[in-house]
Amino acid sequence: MKRTVLLWILAFLITALTAYYQRVTGPTYPLSGKTAINGAEVKYKLERSHVTSSDAPVTVAVPDSSFSGVLKWKRYKTSDSWTNVPMEYKSGNLTASLPRQPAAGKLEYRVLLENSSQTALLPMGQNVVIRFKGDVPIFILIPHVIAMFGAMMLSTRTGLEFFNKTPNLKRLTIWTLGFLFVGGMILGPLTQLYAFNALWTGYPFGTDLTDNKTLIALLGWIAAAFAIFRSKRPKISALIAAVVLLIVYMIPHSMFGSELDYNKIDKQKNRIETSQGKVSLNP
Repeated sequence: MKRTVLLWILAFLITALTAYYQRVTGPTYPLSGKTAINGAEVKYKLERSHVTSSDAPVTVAVPDSSFSGVLKWKRYKTSDSWTNVPMEYKSGNLTASLPRQPAAGKLEYRVLLENSSQTALLPMGQNVVIRFKGDVPIFILIPHVIAMFGAMMLSTRTGLEFFNKTPNLKRLTIWTLGFLFVGGMILGPLTQLYAFNALWTGYPFGTDLTDNKTLIALLGWIAAAFAIFRSKRPKISALIAAVVLLIVYMIPHSMFGSELDYNKIDKQKNRIETSQGKVSLNP
């Protein structure tokens, strides 16, 4: 009993650390840093994800009203010119907004700070990319998060049965597969549908690593289940499947995810406008 409890605690800790690492290394996690301008330190936290239902505020805390700023933005992966938006100072913050975009639309932006003729670019050496997503209903999002976290913990716990003399693999494997299937193959696509208007953007339809790694993890556990229910040495299969799931889940969340192609949209818009112009000229 004592060993079982310790294995559950270990599984929880491994899962929590993996989930935390995956979250903070992902491309939608806020970009934080600091810079010095005119002898004053300015810390910033720039958002990289926002909902489609509103403009995205960009806020930088500054020491006093002697600081001014300009928010510079353009659509991601386009030849658009930069749009410059003066930032407003209020209660210790410089604030401006990025215009809301359709689901999976991305903008790249940066902030130019100025104080007594000295300037600083936030962040230095790169632009921030923010992706817009639709609102996901709580009754889908919360069960999805719980199911995926549960699948990770159950997978890890099942793999740790390798160190038990009398492993209880079959029941744990069924629970792992159940949580992984419901969380990753039912609630996951529904979450993506609300957020980005697409049920599945992994193989063979796209390159979304979140979808692809879920598929790999599920296939790994299906293969392990066959071995666990038929093999004379099932523990090694469970351990391998658990390690595979942890490895693929170490990949940052939302890598190569849904992305709106503005150039394609612009071409379609131009074709429609050209077609409408021809119709009006030749009734």
